[in-house]
Amino acid sequence: MGAKLKHLIWQWRGVLLAVPNVTAIVIALRFTGLLQLLELATLDQFVILRPREAIDERIVIVEINEPDIIKLREFPISDAVFAKVINNIKQQKPRAIGLDIYRDLPVNPGHQDLVKIFQTTPNLIGVQKISHTSDSFDVAAPPELKKLQQVGANDLPLDSDGKIRRGLLYVGLQDNSIIESFALKLALLYLKSEGITEKPSKRNPNYLQLGKGTFPIFEPNDGGYMGANASSYQIVLNYRGTMNQFRKLSISDVLENRIPPNLMQGKIVLIGSTAESLKDLFWTPYSSNLFSSPERMAGVVIHANLISQILSSALQGRSEIKTLPEELEWLWILLWSIFGATWCWQQRHSSTEKRHIPFIANGTGSIFIFSACLLGGSYLAFLFSWWIPVVPSLLALTGSAIAVTQYIARSAAEMRRTFGRYVTDEVVSNLLETPSGLKLGGERRKVTVLMSDLRGFSAVSERLAPEQVVAILNVYLGAMADVINQYNGTINEFIGDGIFVMFGAPVSREDDAQRAIACAIAMQLAMKPVNEHNQQMNLPLLEMGIGIHTGEVVAGNVGSQKRAKYSVVGSHVNLTARIESYTVGGQILISEETIKDANIDLRIDGELRVEPKGIKAPITIYDIGGIGGKYNLYIPQAEENFLHLSEEIPLEFIILEGKHAVGTIFTGELFCLSDNGGQLRSQHSLEPLMNLKMKLVNAPEIAPGDGDIYAKVLKKSPEHEQHFQIRFTAVPPKVAAILDTIRKSAVSH
Repeated sequence: MGAKLKHLIWQWRGVLLAVPNVTAIVIALRFTGLLQLLELATLDQFVILRPREAIDERIVIVEINEPDIIKLREFPISDAVFAKVINNIKQQKPRAIGLDIYRDLPVNPGHQDLVKIFQTTPNLIGVQKISHTSDSFDVAAPPELKKLQQVGANDLPLDSDGKIRRGLLYVGLQDNSIIESFALKLALLYLKSEGITEKPSKRNPNYLQLGKGTFPIFEPNDGGYMGANASSYQIVLNYRGTMNQFRKLSISDVLENRIPPNLMQGKIVLIGSTAESLKDLFWTPYSSNLFSSPERMAGVVIHANLISQILSSALQGRSEIKTLPEELEWLWILLWSIFGATWCWQQRHSSTEKRHIPFIANGTGSIFIFSACLLGGSYLAFLFSWWIPVVPSLLALTGSAIAVTQYIARSAAEMRRTFGRYVTDEVVSNLLETPSGLKLGGERRKVTVLMSDLRGFSAVSERLAPEQVVAILNVYLGAMADVINQYNGTINEFIGDGIFVMFGAPVSREDDAQRAIACAIAMQLAMKPVNEHNQQMNLPLLEMGIGIHTGEVVAGNVGSQKRAKYSVVGSHVNLTARIESYTVGGQILISEETIKDANIDLRIDGELRVEPKGIKAPITIYDIGGIGGKYNLYIPQAEENFLHLSEEIPLEFIILEGKHAVGTIFTGELFCLSDNGGQLRSQHSLEPLMNLKMKLVNAPEIAPGDGDIYAKVLKKSPEHEQHFQIRFTAVPPKVAAILDTIRKSAVSH
């Protein structure tokens, strides 16, 4: 007996070693909460992927959107407007009306009218905010509705990633009393007509029973959660869908009585904001769509989903999202760990004759199939309202398989580290084909370096939300990367809004300089669709400057043995950055060395003699507008039409050194304006390529700090030493509006 047991243990030693260790590690990881966000993200995808449910005809949303706010021309919206809206809704005889707008204070005109509506509408429910956090405060209920006990709490529990996946049925107050949530209060009004009232569940007296539905209280470790805040009476939100799953009208339609007959009769009508400017928007599972940009959901739509969940559960028996007891979840993880380890162990010990089977049928391929089965099975369980842990089970399956078959070998680890140190396919290919690819250092070679930068983007980004800045950069960098790849450039680095590109490293070609110039022109042409996209998204327009230079550099691995990157180093890289700094929006400046090396027909729109910092002698750089030959790319030429102003624009300016202000404040006047710049008169002598920070003197409507104009001096007037042509690089929206008005006035005269 002992010998047989020893033999059995030896026969399955890999499984016996892997399973308990991997299972213990996975469960420990789960207890730390490190898997929670992944598990919640998986839940989000299940919510998005499940079949769309029918529109809930029992709920109508009256939304306040941006066009409504513009049309009403008042903010905050007055009590008179809401009094009229509620009165018009009442004419349709709904079962319940929910006002998801704070009205703890009067907003005249019309406050007394709204009070009268409150006092004469027994099926109207208002809101109050109970929770008080570091970044938000509680909000009191409308006093009249509070007296009538026609108020619900509209608090929404936030997960650690800022999303709403849970809803409240009851909220505990500081005096140990409880208040019904806004959604439950409205649902109870609706269900009262169906003869359904609150009562404790027979299965668990602590659970709420409504008709056919029982609502389990959310616990801190339910589903994929670990140590979540489970205060008050929470349930997992079983979303019906987005705004499209409910009937909706704008507040303007209601005010003007454009309501379809009987649309609201016998239904729940919710009044709430969907406008971006009113800030009642939240991240939800639907914000995690992998195939579209993330969108937030209005609070009123979340309340509509919770109401729909309560009604569907009570009337149709729609199941709540259920979770397994914690012990069963541990057993589930253990079973997948056993399954993965056992399968791979058997494949490892299969006979030699069977080792020629295709990848899809061997141990590695099977684990992928089993992982897909686990995901598919968990998704099917979710369709039946069971939330089963996915990420820990996947980790147990794959972890035990990896432990048994020793997938993580030294060669694989070294290969992963190698790939992590390089950023492009060409660099990786160069590594694999070169025996000394991992060594630090490099070799001398001639390269053409291209550097681009958005003009005035720092000033623009200060006026935008971080999400908008990221959205702009993603569109811009994505478009530029596509162009650079098309011309076989190697993107060395994204530096904020700047791009550092190499032509000639790691792979050298005869036409490196030609492709660099053609790539730069194509990048400038690609700015048009980028700006068209920005206009559609109501984002600022962008302008880009590009500098190109050719010279000998050291190309190779730079860094340390633990972390390195492939790059080029040398004075010619620094010179390229200097050349790029001279550009204005839409301009390409290249060095004389690049023109000689390209040896191709170019359209040269101008030239400059400059003395870059750190360079011993002056150099000539050229303004390029097109390239001939097989590329045949040209930037459209636009004439600069200057409008003479009847009244000069006084301003103050400071000269910038790099990005820092130096010297004193000077005065001047703009006596001509064009679309992108103007003519400046100043007693102080200015040199071409100087950067200026200016502000209008007589503009009291612009707050300090909101009116900084950035510009570059292009040239001096040959007739007047005190006249200078300038090009704007960044103009704030309020200043741009003032200048547009002045231009239009100049044209009309």
